[in-house]
Amino acid sequence: MTQSIVIIGNGGWGTAIAIALAGKDLAVTIWGHDATHLAECERERENRRFLPDVKIPKDVRFEHDPIKPVKDATLIVSAIPTRYLRSTIKRFKGAFDPNTPIVSVTKGIENDTLELPSAIIAYETDARTVAVLSGPTMAEEVARGLPSSATIACENIDVARAIQETMSTDSFRIYASDDRVGVELGGAAKNVIAIAAGLCDGMKLGDNAKAALLARGLAELRRLGAAKGARDETFAGLSGVGDLYTSCASPYGRNRGFGERVGKGMTPAKAIEASGGMIVEGVDTAKSIHQLAQRQGVEMPICEAVYRIVYENLLPAEALRRLLERGLRTEW
Repeated sequence: MTQSIVIIGNGGWGTAIAIALAGKDLAVTIWGHDATHLAECERERENRRFLPDVKIPKDVRFEHDPIKPVKDATLIVSAIPTRYLRSTIKRFKGAFDPNTPIVSVTKGIENDTLELPSAIIAYETDARTVAVLSGPTMAEEVARGLPSSATIACENIDVARAIQETMSTDSFRIYASDDRVGVELGGAAKNVIAIAAGLCDGMKLGDNAKAALLARGLAELRRLGAAKGARDETFAGLSGVGDLYTSCASPYGRNRGFGERVGKGMTPAKAIEASGGMIVEGVDTAKSIHQLAQRQGVEMPICEAVYRIVYENLLPAEALRRLLERGLRTEW
């Protein structure tokens, strides 16, 4: 029996996953909230708004009705940005079998509630199993079939392995984990460090500074993970250092690009406008990480600097000065 995969969200990442899975013997459907945009994607076989110049296979279907596609789904993939996740995913409550697993590919932390995407999905739907997929996965490269890897995490490792088998392809290799919190935290917090990496690029601080930023940024992720009960080794893997490197180095990275524009002198508001309608998850996550670090009593000076630049109009040069003038300490 052919498995039915439904992807909720027709942004760049949701579309890329659909394209990757279409090469297998799977029935793939993309759901989107914007009927006009959805019809355009179906007609042109291309998501020109979020993933231009990449063709969508003819066997990928599109659906605007929130009930019809998930009713008989064997796997649901949630690719809704964090700020819209709660209001969107609740539309699917009661529409699918509670035993159908949901895979969250959203990388963020909800403002104010400080909930991770998987927790939001579990609360707002009847799903009994929610897994997370994260790693160095730029949508443009996955969609084009370039070699990519990610981690699928679920408390039930057998479920993680089953999803691993379903979603892995010849070019998209997935590893299984039972550390859902660690995988999800790494995917969210790295976006804030990626903004800082963009600031380095925009300010032309050099390779030494950027390398130090990645290393010390990873230390911040590990400290937050430890406070939230994640395993330390998770941050040495694909969803930790792997995702962090890609987000800080890739020209496709929206968070890095946002930071670069601010580093060159744009205000954060203007830099968001220049993103062309694409959501910069790290902007929202910077606020959540600031709140979460305070709640957990975790020191995260780089993430704190990004928060103050974005939300308190701290100049990047002043933020850099404050970071460099911090008291000397041992590395570990």
